[in-house]
Amino acid sequence: MKLNKYLLLLVAAGSILTSCSSEEEIPKTDGDADLQEKSIEGNLEREIKDFVWKGLNFWYLYKAEVPKLQDDAFATQNEYIDFMDSYSSPESFFNNGLLYEGDRFSWIVDNYEDLENSFAGVRTTTGINYGLSYISSDSNDLVGIIRYVVPGSPADNENLKRGMLFTEIDGQQLTVENYRSLLGGESLTFGFADYTANGIVTNGNVATVSKVQLNENPILVAKTLDVDGIKVGYLMYNSFVHDYDGELNDAFGQFKNDGITELVLDLRYNGGGRVSSAVDLASMITGQFNGEVIIRTRYNPTIDVQLSEASKVTKFDNMIFDGNESDHPGHTPTAINSLNLDKVYVIATRSSASASELIINGLAPYIDVVHVGQKTVGKVQASITLYDANPPYYEKTGLNTKHKYAMQPLISTSVNASGEAYPEGLIPDIEKVEKWDNFGTLGEMDEPLLATALNEIKSNRSFERTIKAGKFIPTYVGESLEDEDAYQNMYIDVPSEDSEIKKLKTTTFKD
Repeated sequence: MKLNKYLLLLVAAGSILTSCSSEEEIPKTDGDADLQEKSIEGNLEREIKDFVWKGLNFWYLYKAEVPKLQDDAFATQNEYIDFMDSYSSPESFFNNGLLYEGDRFSWIVDNYEDLENSFAGVRTTTGINYGLSYISSDSNDLVGIIRYVVPGSPADNENLKRGMLFTEIDGQQLTVENYRSLLGGESLTFGFADYTANGIVTNGNVATVSKVQLNENPILVAKTLDVDGIKVGYLMYNSFVHDYDGELNDAFGQFKNDGITELVLDLRYNGGGRVSSAVDLASMITGQFNGEVIIRTRYNPTIDVQLSEASKVTKFDNMIFDGNESDHPGHTPTAINSLNLDKVYVIATRSSASASELIINGLAPYIDVVHVGQKTVGKVQASITLYDANPPYYEKTGLNTKHKYAMQPLISTSVNASGEAYPEGLIPDIEKVEKWDNFGTLGEMDEPLLATALNEIKSNRSFERTIKAGKFIPTYVGESLEDEDAYQNMYIDVPSEDSEIKKLKTTTFKD
């Protein structure tokens, strides 16, 4: 069934029922609101809400579960507008009126430029990536630990390091109730602490760090290790950001030149990102499966029925930007540096989600994937950015320039080539939790999670003490980026010109 662009807009003004019989016509009066045809155009808040409804009505993965998103949900335009007007803002309309109750990952923003920046790795930050835990089981007081510092950031300039503990911000003890507001400031004074025989105790050291707009390279560490004569590549990769795919490919080129035979891919803090970057990374790890299926995708029934099965698969590739050159002017396809490995060690934890999980699950039918760490989040759905523009809304053609609202709704779900998914999270093959009193240095062979993977590559008793040391196992309360809209999100590219999704624009939306 083809979907009308918007059922109610097809009803001409004169055809909306405003009479009781053919003999007696009741005239409209200013005081008879129910008989007045209400207008969307010219009312900015209604225009935004109208865009929200239209975009979700077509794209939303859970459309069938939301009664007010059905094509026949409203009998008249006035009924539809009354429904919109019953919500105080576009945010309330989206979150409380139309969002499926089981959806944790769709969102709306009032400035799409901020959203685009976050997807490009640009954010306002101190440069500190942190985790938060209860100090003790009988207190709401929290301790934070610096998990890593972005090179060149304000925190880096203050010489802050991985493993440093903090318990106070601006002189106030962090608690479950206040940590979001304290860490949300533009300038933060950290009060540091130490592990002692008496527990975690403040040490009197402080550092003030201001937030700036920062472009973070997700490749934090890329190096080749010599493990008893075995060349092992180690990559600490913190987000799937398309803008850095070229640098990611260069790192694999260096691994290839170094002659590595084993790879440890560290995704312990990677909450996800762009699907095409995940596919490229999987293709860099392998290379021998070009053209084979890595994931199979499903959409809501309105979309799914119009697409061929061939169009709902994503395959290993051998070129960066393959099929997506149009949204990267000035770029030309670049051959992927593939390692042709038949085994990979992946460090993934409770902070690893979406595209990170896609790597593990997508590779599993083809090569041996050894998952070191913890159970992952369990995020199998992907989203797309929708603008108040011409249908199908994922491009800025005909953009409504009176506002900058955009949506990032879930539009698809996926399984791997074997039909397997991970809605409850991926279970590690080797369980290992970061102990905060034995944190280690990322990329060094005695860092406990890396050492655990290296022990699997070749038994090395010198790592055993490092792996087993430490007592403080955190009870996580929060972490960096959790207040960002894109937290643990997986999103797809703008469809290429020859894709079936792209052609839905001409076959589905009719005036």
